[in-house]
Amino acid sequence: MPALVASDLDRTLIYSAAALALTMPDARAPRLLCVEVHESKPLSYMTETAAQLLTDLGDAAVFVPTTTRTRKQYLRINLPGPAPTYAICANGGHILVDGVSDPDWHAQVTARLADQCAPLAEVQEHLLRAADPVWVRKHRVADDLFAYLVVERELLNEDWVKELAVWAENRGWTVSLQGRKIYAVPKPLTKSAAMREVARRTGADLTLAAGDSLLDADLLLAADQGWRPGHGELADTDWTAPAIRALPERGVLAGERILRELLRTVRGAA
Repeated sequence: MPALVASDLDRTLIYSAAALALTMPDARAPRLLCVEVHESKPLSYMTETAAQLLTDLGDAAVFVPTTTRTRKQYLRINLPGPAPTYAICANGGHILVDGVSDPDWHAQVTARLADQCAPLAEVQEHLLRAADPVWVRKHRVADDLFAYLVVERELLNEDWVKELAVWAENRGWTVSLQGRKIYAVPKPLTKSAAMREVARRTGADLTLAAGDSLLDADLLLAADQGWRPGHGELADTDWTAPAIRALPERGVLAGERILRELLRTVRGAA
């Protein structure tokens, strides 16, 4: 029976230039591989060592990229190793099979959202009305499932984020602040539900997960074992659970450590 590895991407396995955290002397910095280009500019990286580890992991397990990114944003990433058969996008709103969204899964998700939480239009309208143009750079809707703001973090009043979280909670939504983005996501829209579905389809008897943000917590808890880096929302709040390993590494070296841990665990279970 195969092992399934469901891992978040941004700030877990891949890193923007601003998130690399290259705190070592320049001469000792790791060699980097660009894995995403956007508008003709390099955008995301992993170390060359991490790239080899991911290739080995793809050969040893069912590797499932698991991201809050939209399908379009995910498909511009060029990960090393075997092309994943399955990917989870839009925080669980889409399961891609060979790059194509599974229509039955998406229909199940949208029906669940309509039944259990306030509509996206209500949340979007509130964000447009309540957010201060002084610190908002962009308003975005992702795959008609959830909304997010791109903000100037240094100008952001974080009490506003807390107030938004309370407002959203009463409507069946959750709020997450990740870097320069404030996400508002329906509570039933989860990475964990999509991971369970992929595990069912593949017959996986061991599930492993990794992630750094509040939106990854349900994924980590649903897996048999989980890992989080030393940065991100989960680290900032000292979040943990019995089957979760909190790693000390921060930045791009955390991605390398996570992949090493995942590969070691998969091989140990074989």
